[in-house]
Parts: sequence; structure tokens; C-alpha cells
Amino acid sequence: MSEPILLHELRDGVSSLTLNRPEKRNALNAALVQALAGALDRTAADPAVRVVTVEGAGKDFCAGADLAELERIAEMGRDDSLADARALGALFLKMRRHPRPIVAIVRGRALAGGCGLATACDLVLASEDAELGYPEIHIGFVPALVMTLLRRKVTEGRAFELVALGARHRAEEARRMGLVNAVFPAATFAMDAARYVAELASRPPGAAELTKRLLYELDAMDFEWGLERAAQVNADARSSEECKAGVRSFLDRSRQERG
Repeated sequence: MSEPILLHELRDGVSSLTLNRPEKRNALNAALVQALAGALDRTAADPAVRVVTVEGAGKDFCAGADLAELERIAEMGRDDSLADARALGALFLKMRRHPRPIVAIVRGRALAGGCGLATACDLVLASEDAELGYPEIHIGFVPALVMTLLRRKVTEGRAFELVALGARHRAEEARRMGLVNAVFPAATFAMDAARYVAELASRPPGAAELTKRLLYELDAMDFEWGLERAAQVNADARSSEECKAGVRSFLDRSRQERG
């Protein structure tokens, strides 16, 4: 039997999703996009999951779309190309609406749609020798879906530069641009990334979910409505048993330290 296209492991609250097409540098095709969407649905419904990670098998995170499949779909006509693009857009939306933090674990190359997949994650951790970028323009293509995400991560001028020049950037440069949250040495990357993710998973899940939801809801709100929505989330958080227990624990520790 052939290997599954997506590997899934749950350990200590961390659901690890591994793109498993190393012979294709984990290029995205319709089957892999569908598998990712299904895995996100399952992890969203599993209370044992506190963090989701996405990484690639082999040397690379993801080299982008499977160009052979794109060519075949393009020959079928615009309607088929539109349906394929909408499926990837639906995946990005599912990632944004997922109740748990999603972290990209980037080794090797994260290019084109692969860089887009990383950008769609809430956080990006990269090995120092990783390479990220949106080189689609070199083949006359436009990373249109990615730009919806990219302009929210970096300034408009930087977003245009990234897609119009199509340059590839090493991890530290990508971090300075705002594409990457943290860069770790290649020799200790697995350990450092695991430590970062474990720390994230240790945070109260209810508060993490409210934080993520509010962050992205604010995209569509003006300042006044944003403050009102923030007040509602503040009240919801205060009323949760998770927060009440945390406050009691903090106050107990403070009394003990004073006593």
C-alpha cells in the first residue's frame, strides 16, 4: 500500500500534520489540500488538541503547487481552475477559523503556495537555512490567494515587493520582513521548535481560542466596533472557569509570598 499523503500524530496536546510527498518536495495538489481540510476539521472538534503544527516530510516544507496538476486543470477550462483555486481558498479560511493556534514548522524551501500555506498559519517557525518566497511571477503566475493573507502580515509595500520581484529569502531576512516569527539554528531546530510549541500548548486553551478569534475578527471592524467586540471578549474571558481558576491561583501564590 502507498503511504498516506498526510501524516497525523497527536502527542501532549500537539496535533502534528506532516505533508507527505517528499519526492515532490511536498507540492500541493488537490488530494493534499483535501486531506489538510479534513484533518483541520477533525482537530477543531477534538478537545485534546491545543496546538496544530504543519510541516513537510523530507528536506522541504512545501515547494508550492503541483505544476503538472495545475497545467492539467488549466487545460480543462476556467471553471475547473476556479474550482481548484476556491478549494485552496477554503483551506486558508478554515485555518483562520480553526479554534487552535496553527504553527508552521519550516525546514528547507517554503515557496509559492508552500510559502502561502506557511503564511496562512498563525505562527511560523523556521530553521536558519530555510528559504521562503513567492516566485510565481517568474512563470507569469499571480499568487492571488496568498496576497489576501500577505497584506495582513506585512506592509502593503512589502507585500507588493515580495510578489512583484519574486525573490527568495533566507529565514532571518524573512523574519525581519514579518513572514517568520522565530528562527532557530539548523542543528537544534527540531528541539527548539518543539519547545516553542510545547510552551504555546501550555497556555489555557479557552483564552488562546478567544485571542485568535478576536484577532481575526478585528480585520473586518472599524476602531469603535473593534473596541466593543474586545469588551465582549474581555467579559467572556473573565466569566470562564478557566480564568477564574487562574486568578484564584495567582492570588493564592501572592498571599503565600507575602505571608
